[in-house]
Amino acid sequence: MKIAIVILNWNGKQLLEKFLPSMVKYSNFHNAEIYVADNASTDGSVAFVKQTFPKIKIIQNNINGGFAKGYNDALKNVDADIYALVNSDIEVTDGWLNPVISVFEKEPNTAIIQPKILDYKNKSKFEYAGAAGGFIDKFGYPYCRGRIFAEVETDTQQYNDETEIFWASGACFFIRSSVFHELNGFDEDYFAHQEEIDLCWRAKNTNKTIKYVGTSTVYHVGGATLKEANPKKTFLNFRNSLFSLTKNLPVNRLIPVIFTRLILDGFAGLKFLIELKPMHVVAILKAHFSFYNHFSKMLKKRNKFTKKADYYMAKSIVWQYFILGKKKYEDLLK
Repeated sequence: MKIAIVILNWNGKQLLEKFLPSMVKYSNFHNAEIYVADNASTDGSVAFVKQTFPKIKIIQNNINGGFAKGYNDALKNVDADIYALVNSDIEVTDGWLNPVISVFEKEPNTAIIQPKILDYKNKSKFEYAGAAGGFIDKFGYPYCRGRIFAEVETDTQQYNDETEIFWASGACFFIRSSVFHELNGFDEDYFAHQEEIDLCWRAKNTNKTIKYVGTSTVYHVGGATLKEANPKKTFLNFRNSLFSLTKNLPVNRLIPVIFTRLILDGFAGLKFLIELKPMHVVAILKAHFSFYNHFSKMLKKRNKFTKKADYYMAKSIVWQYFILGKKKYEDLLK
C-alpha cells in the first residue's frame, strides 16, 4: 500500500517547527510520503518546510478554503492508496502507522480509521477532538469514547481495543483514497468542523466500515486554529451538525429530529446566556439562520447516497449527560 501523510497548514509555522520532527522520525513505514498542503499562508511556513525538510512535498493551495476545501484541493495532487490526514498540531509516536495499515490490509471494507488521540498538554488524558472514536446521538450531537461534552477521561488503557465506530476525528483521519474520491471528498459548505462526521456518515450510508485502532497513539494539542471559547467555533459546530442531519437522516426521521434539535439548541443558547457568554448565544442564532439559508441546498445533496436507519447509539446524549449524570462512555452502556 502507498501511504500519503497530508498535513493541512495555514499560518502554522510554529506548529510545523514543533511537530514535523516527530512526523519525519516515526513515519518511515511502507515508504510513506509526507506532504504539507498549505492554505495560502503568509507566515513563512512554506519557506521553512522547503529549507528544513526538503524531502517533504509541498502543495500550495491558492486560497484559504478551510479544512474541507483545503484537503479537497490538495488531495487532487496526491497519488496514494491511503490518505492520512493529520493536523499540524499532532505529535505522532513510534509505530503509529503499523497497526492502522495492518487493518486496512486485512479488511477491504474498512474505509476509514482513527487512532487513539490523547491530549498533548496532559498525555494521561484523552483529547477532546476524537478521543477513542466518535458517535452521534439521535439528534446529531457528537460524543466519543473517552469524551462526552466537556468530560474527558483519563487513559487507563480501557480503549486499547479495535472496534467499529460511527465517525473518526479529522485531527488524525485515515481514509482509502478510492473512498474519498467516490464520496466527492469533504463538503466544502462546512468550511471547518464536523465535515469529517458528514463524510463518515456518507461512507456508512454506502455500507463502508469505520474503525478505531487503539494500538496506534497520537497526541493532539487541540484548539490550535480556533480556541474552544471562540464563538466562530460554536457557530460552525451548531450549523454544520444541522447540515449533516439534513443530508443524511433517514427520510422518515428528518423533520421530527431537526425540529427537536432546533429546540435543544435553544436550551444550549439559554445555558450560554446564564454563563454570561452572549457572543455564543449570537453564534447559535447565526448558525440557525445560516442553516435556514442553506436548507434547500442540503436537501438536494441527499439523493446521492442511500440512507440507513441505524445511525446512532445514545437516544439523547443531552438527557444522559445533563439529567441522568452519565459522564463516561461506559455509563451509557449500562
